[in-house]
Amino acid sequence: MQPTPRGPVDWRAAARLAGRLAAPGPVADRATLVELVADLRTAATAAAGHVVEATGLTPADGRDPAAISRVVVVDRPRWAAANAEMFAVMAAPLATRRDGTPVEVPDAARLAAAAQVGGVLALLSGKVIGQYDPFTSAPGEPGRLLLVAPNVLATQRQLKVDGRDFRLWVALHEQTHALQFAAAPWLADHLRARSAELMGDLADLAPGGGHDERSALPRLDDVLGALVRAVTDGDGGVLSLLTPRQRKVFDEVGAVMSLLEGHADVMMDEVGPAVVPSVRAIRRAFERRRDESAKATGLDRLVRRLLGMDLKLAQYRDGAAFVRAVRERVGLDGLNAVWSGPQTLPSAAEISDPAAWVRRVHG
Repeated sequence: MQPTPRGPVDWRAAARLAGRLAAPGPVADRATLVELVADLRTAATAAAGHVVEATGLTPADGRDPAAISRVVVVDRPRWAAANAEMFAVMAAPLATRRDGTPVEVPDAARLAAAAQVGGVLALLSGKVIGQYDPFTSAPGEPGRLLLVAPNVLATQRQLKVDGRDFRLWVALHEQTHALQFAAAPWLADHLRARSAELMGDLADLAPGGGHDERSALPRLDDVLGALVRAVTDGDGGVLSLLTPRQRKVFDEVGAVMSLLEGHADVMMDEVGPAVVPSVRAIRRAFERRRDESAKATGLDRLVRRLLGMDLKLAQYRDGAAFVRAVRERVGLDGLNAVWSGPQTLPSAAEISDPAAWVRRVHG
């Protein structure tokens, strides 16, 4: 039995470094923190039922909506560790060429890549408030729903919004993602396969993979340095490395991510003030924060670009516009046809032209 290829990144080292570099969270007394964690868990449980009603979707296997995710409340280092685990799964194709031979990467290079990845994870760990991970669970098990307690607390303080309402609002977004994957159980495998296709191409650039070693080495190093930005949907320096065929796959995955984020962004507001009394005030405050971030300059602007956060913002807004336009034309049931299979997912062009998707899918 051959050993499992180790891959080009020491993911455990990346997680450890990210945990050490992560900025401390906001200061709060123990009672406040205990209440925060308990309230996030309660909010996530309540949100599961609300998103079923708002979206018109149900889990394909008939499971109770409350069981569509495994809720985990984490701090910043634990979020970084969870994402290092997820990236290790998604980047596994980088460890083996298409001919089955392992990509041999010296330990020093693996640690250097870990330092780059760990630095990016440390920066992101202070910015992400919630995340759904469908990729690291065993077959048949729900994905992890990560709620980053210190970031939720910091954001609600910054926005000056009702804390309990905000926690439920955040949980609604992430549970919508959980329901998307529960209603379309093929979706995680589809995204994993498309990512594997892209990563497999990049692995073939490693020395010994049929390319000239001297020309391949710098490009592989570029890939390692841009890996996290690629997986987290940021463009960074990745796009310059892609062939036209690889760029097509990248754009296809980006269109799906726009759909997922836009759909969740719309549906988290659909519950209305009967469920989240201050939902409209929260949305206004959140959009102001997004607009201010988009106008950032200097170092903050550089960090946003390096982490792909500008692209992420565009995905929210483009995807939300697509969802609203489709629903206006063909209703909620017509919109939900998007979850029927890979063939009904929108292309990048259709995200920008919802009417084209309606014509193709609904005639």
